[in-house]
Amino acid sequence: MTSNDERLFAMLIYLVSLFFPILGPLLIWLLKRDQSDFVDYHGKEYFNFFISFTIYSIVSGILVLVLIGFVLLFVVGILAFIFTLIALFKAYGGERYQIPLVIRFIK
Repeated sequence: MTSNDERLFAMLIYLVSLFFPILGPLLIWLLKRDQSDFVDYHGKEYFNFFISFTIYSIVSGILVLVLIGFVLLFVVGILAFIFTLIALFKAYGGERYQIPLVIRFIK
């Protein structure tokens, strides 16, 4: 069972990422990862998500030359926003949510 503080900090990783995609979540994760396995899990999950969707965005940007990239950029952006919101609510609910389509770089 996770405490309210752990759930709050895990949720804040995703909430702050909407405004400060790298620095905000990184600060929360680095400050709280040693104190909570739950926050550590969500910090790793967020950065795997961020790296994966950055790769998808770069590939979509390159595919703009073929015109399908415009649609892919839109889809990647919408999915990133939706998955962030889902992860935010799941983290606050105390669940260890694995975001779909994420490549696990950080274990």
